[in-house]
Amino acid sequence: MTVSARGTRPETEARSPDRPSITELRLSAFAAHRGAGFPLGPLSLFTGPSGSGKSSALRAYEALARLGGGAELAEVFPDPAACVPERARPDAQRRRGFRIGCTADGPQGPVRLDVAVQAEPELRMVGERLTVGGLTLLETALRDPSRRTVQAAWHTAGLAPVTRAPLPGDRLGTALLPLRVAGKTDGQRHVVAAAEQMVVALRSVFPCDPLPRAMRTAVPLGAGRLLRGCDNLAEVLWRTRSECGRRHGLLVDAVRAGCAGPVHDVLAEPTTGGAGGAVLALLDRGDGPRTPLGRLGDGELRYLALAMVLLTGPGVLEVDPAGEVPAALQTLTVLADGFDRDLDVRQLGLLVRLAARMCERGHIRLVGAVSDASWAAGVGGVTVVDLNRDRT
Repeated sequence: MTVSARGTRPETEARSPDRPSITELRLSAFAAHRGAGFPLGPLSLFTGPSGSGKSSALRAYEALARLGGGAELAEVFPDPAACVPERARPDAQRRRGFRIGCTADGPQGPVRLDVAVQAEPELRMVGERLTVGGLTLLETALRDPSRRTVQAAWHTAGLAPVTRAPLPGDRLGTALLPLRVAGKTDGQRHVVAAAEQMVVALRSVFPCDPLPRAMRTAVPLGAGRLLRGCDNLAEVLWRTRSECGRRHGLLVDAVRAGCAGPVHDVLAEPTTGGAGGAVLALLDRGDGPRTPLGRLGDGELRYLALAMVLLTGPGVLEVDPAGEVPAALQTLTVLADGFDRDLDVRQLGLLVRLAARMCERGHIRLVGAVSDASWAAGVGGVTVVDLNRDRT
């Protein structure tokens, strides 16, 4: 399925899913984007030429995910001025900022979150709105710039229609609501349920950009959780090969299909004479000495790493899932900027088909950025967001 940057929600998600997931990303004013709304399916590919805003769209998604996890604004936006649209003019108080938002579908129906952030002269939250079906459940506003708080009002539907209280001006209010709202009235319970749906949909995100140069050397054993650069891939192979034989077998099949030469196994072995329990990743060709992954090309290494990400989950990837929610009700979203970097068309076709199979099960979603998505034509379940169509 192909949509333009202002397309509609994919038909496959017209009904609210059991697992909360982000089905729309809105960039009202962010970097190169103005008034943009991007529908997201289980497998979404942003496509367009350099400068069309693919990376900034994924950066905004990751920012919302980190805010949903409770991170402070300064952690999420270390360079906030870069998020302000280039030609945005300051107001009379010399303030400039940006606006982003998303929709999370789930048991509560579509829940909308919209956030306004002031980037200059100082970074702070200036407005936030959480809505369901046109009903505003939470609204915040910066009333007094001299204070480090925003004034919040959330739906109560009790003796008083709303409750008003200050919230920190450096965090997402939606993420704080489950801790602040008592849940004594139907209105309060509605607010808590909608906020929790949004937070759960945002929390489990794994930004992934495999770095081949860092995957070629031995690494020390540690927690065995894959980092976003996949530089500790050998350590994760050491762990997962013995923990889950079925998924490891699927990984070997994927590597066999996408890498040159015979592949009998993919494994990690301790280095000889190495200190600290270091392990090195190898390919077993089935015909004698094993091949260190360092001998593979960049494309083969990125292909292997992306296949591993798609075949694993929160227990192996370095993510921050909502621990209070059962795993069966969570969905891991992989953000892959430069998904097609160094890969040939055959490898891309294999990966997108693997991703489609995994996304169809509902436990994983993929949002990637590619320069061209023609190679994905004919693969079911792919939502292509073409940023080139709306360029002026």
